[in-house]
Amino acid sequence: MTPSNAAIYQTQACTPDSLRTLAGYLELALDEGESVVLMRIGTQVRSVYIGNPSGALEDLTDHGVVDAFQADEMLALTQLGLNRITADDQQYRFMRGVRYIADRQVVVFTPT
Repeated sequence: MTPSNAAIYQTQACTPDSLRTLAGYLELALDEGESVVLMRIGTQVRSVYIGNPSGALEDLTDHGVVDAFQADEMLALTQLGLNRITADDQQYRFMRGVRYIADRQVVVFTPT
């Protein structure tokens, strides 16, 4: 049986850059009591928003973009449902889910 990417991450000595980036966005979401929303906007980058994913796209705060490789690695190293990661000795616990906003599928990371 092949170990999952998340299991491989747990055995690494250092935190991948993608999870450091996710941790930074989770910190912003925690400060605002909201979620991180990751939306595909093309083949090269993904938009990052902070806000309530139940609302409209216009209600989310734009926090820039991450490159597609980094976003794909975030998804490979996490899973749907409850997640726990450690980034630079700080532990984060969050739910990862999927929603539709403005007729687009988005990935939502909600700190718990």
